[in-house]
Amino acid sequence: MKSRNSGKVSAKWLPIFSLFFFFLGMLLTNRLWAPPESNSQLISRHRQDQELQIVSEDCTTKKKKPGKDKDVTEEVYKTHEAIKSLDKTISMLQMELAASRSSQEMGKSDGSSVISASSHDSPPRKKAFIVIGINTAFSSRKRRDSVRQTWMPQGEKLLQLEQEKGIIIRFMIGHSATANSILDRAIDAEDAQHKDFLRLEHVEGYHELSAKTKIFFSTAVAKWDADFYVKVDDDVHVNLGMLSVTLARHRSKPRVYIGCMKSGPVLSQKNVKYHEPEYWKFGEEGTKYFRHATGQIYAISKDLATYISINQLILHKFANEDVSLGSWFIGLEVEHIDDRNMCCGTPPGSLFC
Repeated sequence: MKSRNSGKVSAKWLPIFSLFFFFLGMLLTNRLWAPPESNSQLISRHRQDQELQIVSEDCTTKKKKPGKDKDVTEEVYKTHEAIKSLDKTISMLQMELAASRSSQEMGKSDGSSVISASSHDSPPRKKAFIVIGINTAFSSRKRRDSVRQTWMPQGEKLLQLEQEKGIIIRFMIGHSATANSILDRAIDAEDAQHKDFLRLEHVEGYHELSAKTKIFFSTAVAKWDADFYVKVDDDVHVNLGMLSVTLARHRSKPRVYIGCMKSGPVLSQKNVKYHEPEYWKFGEEGTKYFRHATGQIYAISKDLATYISINQLILHKFANEDVSLGSWFIGLEVEHIDDRNMCCGTPPGSLFC
């Protein structure tokens, strides 16, 4: 005899079966709508998992090596410094080549024999530490004799100074407006006696000092390969020891301009000493010049002297020679060094005595 409830599901199981079928339906629905992954998709997903794992491990490794970023920074810095050094070397070679060409052109213009590019007979420029050009005039014989009797060695001692210390000293002077004049013959005789002149392809004149300065540096660069080129007036007595020590401190710098830096007024009035005809270029009346070294004595490094030699034809000349020199360096990467020992009126023991 069968039970009355044998063919029916007990009412208490209905909620459980309802939940079971609901989840079964959800599972079947997801299976139906989600497309099966192909082999390529499985491989791609596997690769992504591996890449994520590698990145994760790399990040972990970097965390364990905090000095790695510092090492990379140092390598970048070293590379940057190497590039700067290479640029400097290339710049130096370009300037040396330009200076060599300039000296050859000067040789052609002054009537000397033309040297072909393939010739190896041209004498190399002599190495030197300092080339000192003493600006002098035809009428300054007493000043030259005073220099010779005080700070400028003579004869064998002058040659010894050049050979042992690399210091070249010459009186620099051009020619008179009249060829082979009595003034030129007097300088020729004086040079034959002392052998301490550097003759320039330049016509002497007070208002031509800016041009004379350009020609001096160009001539000196063509003749000597020096670290520094110095211009000094013939009424200044120089302490060679202090000058050498001063310049040696700046020997490693590429472009330096050393002197007693000043900024005097631009004089627009005519018939006054140091009148500047181009005063209007410097601004309103009563303005001052830019900083520049006084003309009694100053020094420039090889790069700047070579720059003057290469560009001498287009460098503008103002009325005053020291202003002209300072203007040639405006806009260049030049270090101006204000050395008060190179100022007039300094006490004994300085560059002036």
